[in-house]
Amino acid sequence: MTRSVLISGASIAGPTLAYWLDRYGFDVTVVERSGALRGGGYGVDIRGTARDVVDRMGLLPVLRKAHIDTRRLSFVEPDGAPIASIRPEAMTGGEEGLDLEVRRGDLADALYGSIRDRVDFRFGDSIARLDDRGDRVDVVFASGAERSFDLVIGADGLHSNTRALVFGPEADYHRYIGYVFAGFTLPNDFGLCHEGVIWNAPGRCAVLYAHEPDEPTYGFLTFRLEEPPYDAFRNPQAQRELVADRFPEQAWHLPRLVEAMRNADDLFFDVVSQIHMPGWSSGRVALVGDAAYATSFMSGQGSSVALVGAYVLAGELATHADHTEGFAAYEQRVRGFVEQNQALVQEGQSGLAPTTQELLDARNAALRGQTVHRDERTQVHNALVLPDYEAMNRPTVSPTA
Repeated sequence: MTRSVLISGASIAGPTLAYWLDRYGFDVTVVERSGALRGGGYGVDIRGTARDVVDRMGLLPVLRKAHIDTRRLSFVEPDGAPIASIRPEAMTGGEEGLDLEVRRGDLADALYGSIRDRVDFRFGDSIARLDDRGDRVDVVFASGAERSFDLVIGADGLHSNTRALVFGPEADYHRYIGYVFAGFTLPNDFGLCHEGVIWNAPGRCAVLYAHEPDEPTYGFLTFRLEEPPYDAFRNPQAQRELVADRFPEQAWHLPRLVEAMRNADDLFFDVVSQIHMPGWSSGRVALVGDAAYATSFMSGQGSSVALVGAYVLAGELATHADHTEGFAAYEQRVRGFVEQNQALVQEGQSGLAPTTQELLDARNAALRGQTVHRDERTQVHNALVLPDYEAMNRPTVSPTA
C-alpha cells in the first residue's frame, strides 16, 4: 500500500525526492516556507553522477537549453593587471561538453515542472511542530493545519527547521569553514559575457560573473574571518559595514562592487560552512541535501550532491519495506560520496581565496602555467554509480511498515 511522505523544502533536493517517490507510488506532499518557487539567477553546476540523475528524470533537454556556458575565468592582480584566463573546467575539474551550468531558478523550475501536477505543493507554509508517534508523524503547520504522515523528510537547506525540530540546534552540526561572503547583482557595465573575473588578495576574493551582456552581473565579495559574525546575521546594515571594511582598496572594480553591495536590494550574506551529522535519520524523520550534509559553495558540488542524495533516498525507501532499513541503506550508500565532495572545499579555498601571499603566488604561478586541472575532482564527481532501483523488485509496503 502507498505510504504518505511530507517533504519540507521545494528547492533542489525536495522536488527531486518528490519526483522519485511519486514515481515509486508514494503519496507525496511538499511544504515550502516561501510563497512561491524560489528563483535566483546565479549559476549552479550539475556534474558527474548528478548528471545521470537529471538524465533519468528526462530533464537533460530542457537543462541543456538553459545551459549558461561560462567559457572563461580570468584572474587579475590586486591592481587589476591580468594574470591568466582559463576554461572553467580547469579549475572545477568538470568535463567539458558534459557538465551543465544553469541558473538556480532554471533548475528549480525544471524540477518543479516535472512533478507539480502530481504532487501537492503547499507554498507559504512550514512545519511548526513534529511528533513522531512511532507508527506515524503528527505535524502541525505554521498555518494551523494538522496532518499525519508515515514519513517526514527535511530538505530545507543549510539552516534546516526540520533538523532543528528533530535533531537539535544547528550549532551542533555546523562546521564553519572560515569565510564570509556577500552576493548581489549590479548592472553589467563591464562588457562581460559568459565569463567570470576574479580579484584576490590573501584571504580575500572579489568576483564579477556574467551570463549574457544584457543581464545583470553577479558580484561576490568573500573574505577570511576567524569566527562567524554572529552579531551581523540579523542586522543587514552590520553586514554591509563588515563587508565594506574588508575591501577598502581603490583598485580594480572594488569601489563599484562595494557601492553596489551597500545599495543592493538582493544582498545575500552568509558564512561558508558545512553540515556534518553522525546520522541523517531519527525514527520516521530523515534529512537530505544541505539539511543533512551541506558541502558549501567552495566545493562547487552542493546542487549535485543534493540531486544524488534525493535519488538514492527515494530508491532505498522504495526497495525496503521498512523505513528504518531504507534510511540506513541510503546513508550507507551516500555517506562516502558526501564526505569526498565535502573534502573538495580545501581545493576550492586554495583556488578561489588562498589565505597567504605564498599560497596566492603558488596559485597564480599554476594559472600562468595552465597546470590547474583537477583530475581528482572529476573522480569525486563521479564517485557514486547510481543503482537502477526501477529494475529491482520492490516489496509491497504498508502504511505502518
